[in-house]
Amino acid sequence: MPSPSDSPLRRHIDIDSLISQFYPDSDTLAKFEQVTACPPPFDQLLDHNSHMTVTVEAFHEEQVNVVVHRSCNRMPDGTAVWQDDPALQREGRRSIAEQTVSYSREITLVTQGTGKIVQYGLVRLDPSTIGHDVWMEIASEGIPLGRALINHNVLRSVELDRLWKITPGRALASFLKTAPNEIVFGRTALIRCNDQPAIELVEIVRE
Repeated sequence: MPSPSDSPLRRHIDIDSLISQFYPDSDTLAKFEQVTACPPPFDQLLDHNSHMTVTVEAFHEEQVNVVVHRSCNRMPDGTAVWQDDPALQREGRRSIAEQTVSYSREITLVTQGTGKIVQYGLVRLDPSTIGHDVWMEIASEGIPLGRALINHNVLRSVELDRLWKITPGRALASFLKTAPNEIVFGRTALIRCNDQPAIELVEIVRE
């Protein structure tokens, strides 16, 4: 995570590092080209300093559910506990969460009424920055991250990092139900919680 001393001239979020947690070959997910602006309606969806949960719900006029496709809890000794790891069954999700020093997940957001996939995301967060109760709710993997922060009234700010023009690879096309070469747009963003850099995001939307 960037340190507070990096602000306001902090480094960009390392998108390659976020992607490589789940894709050794980033082209399997997508090809990314940085842009200064997005065409409508992607500009409305991405070019702002607000939670994407709130934004996509307003745009699509439906609440969304989160689907966690893969997640990884990093332990103090550096070991990784993945979503399907037997340790989760043996020790329990809450016990693993209590020990976690870094958490990453790959998600989609799906509208509750129509079941439309409206966003793909990669998340990496530092549980120590967000408070125990909100971290336990996020770790349960049953609620969108933005909604958990809002529900717990966490002191936070969302900072747009960069905008991206994206050509989906096999994986992203499958998640978003797009044609492999259908252009979509996304962003990288940072959420600060209690004045600390807490959550790094890759957020990709479809119309």
